Amino acid sequence: MYRKNNDANQETALVWSIGVVLAGISGSVAASGFALIEQNASGLGNAYAGGAAVAEDASTIFFNPAGMSRLSGKQIVVAAHVIQPSAKFIDSASVPASPAALHSTLAVPGDAGNWQFVPNGYFTMEINPQMRFGLGVNAPFGLKTEYPAGWVGRFQALKSSMKIVNVNPSLSYRVNENFSIGAGLDYQHITAHLSNALNLGATEGMTTVSGSDSAWGYNFGGLYEISNSMRIGVAYRSSLKYKLSGTALVTNAAGVALPTYPTGVTSGFKTPDTLSVSFFSKLDSHWDVMADVSRTGWNKFSELRLIKNTGALLSVTPENWSNTWRIAVGGNYHYNERWTARGGVAYDQSPVSDAFRTARIPDSSRTWLSVGGQYKPGKNVAFDFGYAHLFLNNASISNNTGAAGTPSTATVGNLVGTYNSSVNILSVQYTHSF
Repeated sequence: MYRKNNDANQETALVWSIGVVLAGISGSVAASGFALIEQNASGLGNAYAGGAAVAEDASTIFFNPAGMSRLSGKQIVVAAHVIQPSAKFIDSASVPASPAALHSTLAVPGDAGNWQFVPNGYFTMEINPQMRFGLGVNAPFGLKTEYPAGWVGRFQALKSSMKIVNVNPSLSYRVNENFSIGAGLDYQHITAHLSNALNLGATEGMTTVSGSDSAWGYNFGGLYEISNSMRIGVAYRSSLKYKLSGTALVTNAAGVALPTYPTGVTSGFKTPDTLSVSFFSKLDSHWDVMADVSRTGWNKFSELRLIKNTGALLSVTPENWSNTWRIAVGGNYHYNERWTARGGVAYDQSPVSDAFRTARIPDSSRTWLSVGGQYKPGKNVAFDFGYAHLFLNNASISNNTGAAGTPSTATVGNLVGTYNSSVNILSVQYTHSF
């Protein structure tokens, strides 16, 4: 009888554990939520202000495909970003999973941030005077965090890695001298690898979840050129619906797999849609100004529903994210035909409220401060570079919720404290026109 009850308790712990792991499919990198706005280096110096209206190079495929109408001939853009997020947990009253005497704890686990490298590439070509074709390859969402093995919240999160690769063929059409439209298809593939400690009662185990899926979406936009020096852009990027299929590997303290537990899981979720309105104006031969406001539909991520490979419901985890706004302003100063300096600021709301913050998603609202520049050694070549520091609001956490949405301090512990976070971004870009 004792053995049966113990197995039941362990299986219940596993259910909560898998739910916590897969809930981490969405995590914070640089933009709020789990979005990556770092899609070029030419815009980073302006904090991506005016992204749907600038249309300076082929990266407009992502921000507003209608902007391709401003490009002539063929162009290749290659960009690379180094992102350093910092997420320092400051413990205040955390309680480890029971029995506490059997599990070591670290009240201050250090920094969960991890260096990340994000590349993008774009190509545009002129089909005729009215039409352009473009192809973009980028990563619109991503996550990578890692905590020390012995920290107090390890039953909620240890390692988290999520990548989405987006392939985005697009077309633009110039309707008249002032107005252009553009649209594209988005084919995206997601892979995720996540882990956390598993409370087996007398010992600790490990749960590692891996999953993947592919999905289709779309984006479109319009660009209205008020004059040769002023334009307004509007762009929309759709939500994508995923159904991740994966495996949950459970091991005991000795690292031996425990085959008695369910190993096949699926989980569906939606990425948010985004609507942006942007403004760009060339004031004179030296100065440009730009502004941007974007709305992101994070409320699509309301819950995480997990299904066993048998088709039975495993768990439901409430997320209750909220829609957010991002506003940005920036400016350029053209010293001469070769050198340009950039600057910008932005405010980016977080979709995560204090009540639903988790160790995998310690997200909070942030303020961007960006600088950058461009060097053009010749008519057809440009080098862009930018740096941004993101100041994140302190984020409180008080979480002992398992995947079933019910408190379970004995199983996953109670993580109570504050996250002190920031992000540094360094980007470079090469543009070649021919």
